[in-house]
Amino acid sequence: MEWTPAGWDTHAARMADATVRSESRWHRPLATVPRHLFVPRWWAPAEQDGTWVYELRDGADDPDAWMSSAYDKSLSVITRVGPHHADHAAPAAVVPEAWPTSSATLPALVVKMYQHAFLTDTSRLMVTCGSGYSTALACRRLGEARVTSVDVDPYLIQAAWDRLTTAGHRPQLEVCDVTGELPGVYDRIVSTVSVPAVPASWLTALAPGGRMVTALSGTGLLIVADKTADGGATGKVAPEPAAFMTTRHGDDYPPTPDNADLWATARKADGESVTTGRFPVMRVRRTWDVRSTLELTVPGIEHCMETAADGTRTAYMLHPDGSWARATAPGARQAPTVHQGGPRRLWDELDRIRTWLVIDGDLPISGAAVRVDPDGACHFSRSGWSATISAR
Repeated sequence: MEWTPAGWDTHAARMADATVRSESRWHRPLATVPRHLFVPRWWAPAEQDGTWVYELRDGADDPDAWMSSAYDKSLSVITRVGPHHADHAAPAAVVPEAWPTSSATLPALVVKMYQHAFLTDTSRLMVTCGSGYSTALACRRLGEARVTSVDVDPYLIQAAWDRLTTAGHRPQLEVCDVTGELPGVYDRIVSTVSVPAVPASWLTALAPGGRMVTALSGTGLLIVADKTADGGATGKVAPEPAAFMTTRHGDDYPPTPDNADLWATARKADGESVTTGRFPVMRVRRTWDVRSTLELTVPGIEHCMETAADGTRTAYMLHPDGSWARATAPGARQAPTVHQGGPRRLWDELDRIRTWLVIDGDLPISGAAVRVDPDGACHFSRSGWSATISAR
């Protein structure tokens, strides 16, 4: 059994009190599951010489930091970056910034997703595994016999099994690609990884009237949908934004396309269009409604923002079709000069969405109805607006 610090249950109880009301059925799981057990080592983002990296943290070396990180209701603890799992890293290891590939999802969001799933005492649940913490919460709430947890990574499944058994739980754990065939039939599917579109296999694996809760890649959208008689599902966009690591099919995400030439163009070129933007430069990736609406309108845009020492802000947008935009303003509140090139005017699309937000006070993606076809295509609609994410 791994070493555990005394008094962890006090931290867990405080986290439970801060997350849900005492009469909630999730209070006891939050207060009694030893989350630190699932994250004995983790990766913490840090800046070194102007570059972002991930530094290894070991709970045994700093129990206070361990308890602080493990029992923060609003913190996802990153356990794997690219192919590098913290369990296997050398002491004081540092890895370059890369996409995280596994974590213990922040407890407040895990519980909110379970609440959206509307679990009953007899629900058969499939949940994604990762560190195993969310699986442990489900076991404490439903009993291990009703919980199946899956992950594409054999090591994550083995590590989760070891830690779950230490915590007193033995659910069904399976190595599988969550976008492919699933190992059973379930009343609820809760995914703490995002998917490009709803996998058709989920609809096959959902029992009649079953419910799914998942996030969609590239957006901040959390959808809740119930299976319908035609084999599809209907539901809504949840009011809470959610962004998760996207599904992967191997040891790491595939290399990103080399777009160095397009970046060079975006940084230097005048482009075919030079205008003054309607609104100040914004960090699109930190929004959820604007980012999600833009992703539904023009899927696949890559965003970057730089702030110079004098306060000048420059935002870049790149699209795989060769479109690009650069917006530069002398400060946070000034209108930018916008250069655009390629087949689309990306900044114009962003300004159109922001104008919509200013006029209406919200965007139609907020609270939109969702219809999922049996093949996994997702259709969104609200107040005459509609958008579709095609089946993959």
